[in-house]
Amino acid sequence: MCTVSSPPAETLASVVIVDYGLGNLRSVTRGLERAGADVEITDDPAAFVAADGVVLPGVGAFREGVENADPLREDLLAVAESGTPLFGICLGMQMLLTTSEEGETDGESAVRGLDLIPGTNVRFAEGQKVPHMGWNELEIQREHPLVEGVDGNYAYFVHSYYAAPDDENAVVATTEYDREFPSIVANEAGTVFGTQFHPEKSGETGLQILRNFVEICADE
Repeated sequence: MCTVSSPPAETLASVVIVDYGLGNLRSVTRGLERAGADVEITDDPAAFVAADGVVLPGVGAFREGVENADPLREDLLAVAESGTPLFGICLGMQMLLTTSEEGETDGESAVRGLDLIPGTNVRFAEGQKVPHMGWNELEIQREHPLVEGVDGNYAYFVHSYYAAPDDENAVVATTEYDREFPSIVANEAGTVFGTQFHPEKSGETGLQILRNFVEICADE
């Protein structure tokens, strides 16, 4: 399955959105196009290799996401190994980590994420309203080109679990929802990163992040 969008008037970089059966593909596509990307939605690993950047979107449960994407696991790991920017969104970000409590709380055995950012995804504490849904502030914790121009801005979240990386240096930005949690994470090299929120639903803040991503891809 493969869908190619119409390129924008000025294309800065070619970006592939991974189609593994989950995610707001159309919304992400429109956002990336506005940010200056030529976008292809596909599950063809050859397209991953040819692209300037790869986006792993996702909406739903960790287990379903991992199992759906498992046929592409080695191809996604190869993207990361090559240094091509790999951007996980919401569930896609959680899949960049090693494990999740989600299966455990549902009485299911654990499934393994991509382990590109070692850590686990944990559920908000008992008593907190879940899912966390709505607009919350981004507080930048360290420099990364993805977050240029967005410190203190608000983004749109819908989630019940959040990333807890093993290495605190993996946390690029945090957000408060009764407790502080990582809302943007990245690997040590800075080429694999993700947002817990949906940039495609986050207005000008999200568009700025998508522009930053496209510029990262163009610079590679």
